[in-house]
Amino acid sequence: MSRIGKKAVAVPAGVTASVEGQTVKVKGPKGALQAVLADDVSVTMDKNAIKVEPRNASKRARALWGTSRTQIANLVAGVTKGFEERLEINGVGYRAAVQGKQLNLQLGHSHDINYPIPQGIAIATPRPTEIVISGIDKQQVGQVAAEIRSFRPPEPYKGKGVKYADEYVFRKEGKKK
Repeated sequence: MSRIGKKAVAVPAGVTASVEGQTVKVKGPKGALQAVLADDVSVTMDKNAIKVEPRNASKRARALWGTSRTQIANLVAGVTKGFEERLEINGVGYRAAVQGKQLNLQLGHSHDINYPIPQGIAIATPRPTEIVISGIDKQQVGQVAAEIRSFRPPEPYKGKGVKYADEYVFRKEGKKK
């Protein structure tokens, strides 16, 4: 039994949700999102809650039960509060700036990196060494953060690079004389 899957997803006031087959559509104050769930789970809407149940007792159906419920919960959270990811830049001369619809990154390469900001994502740089990525789609926010981090991941000796704000970089000792 899935502990997460058993719980129904509550639909708060100001949010409208509809279930059409395997498609769940959620509309709220920040926008509208939809997700198509796997055929192994059944989705039902009753009153102000969305319930997910496995169609059969197969391992795949039970595995997708909790996952599908979490996807629906993320849709509801996205249209009400939204999601945010923070990145920090460490290194001498490393900095970021938003210029129109592009994020300009100077990360120690011979060239600047211009990252086009995708539709539905807002990127802000409160300081030159901090990047704040926000949006309503949790998967898209996380993907954009991972792509920006991949331009210069943190290295273990000096900690230089782009890292998540809550990430711990395991430091190594340099070579001995």
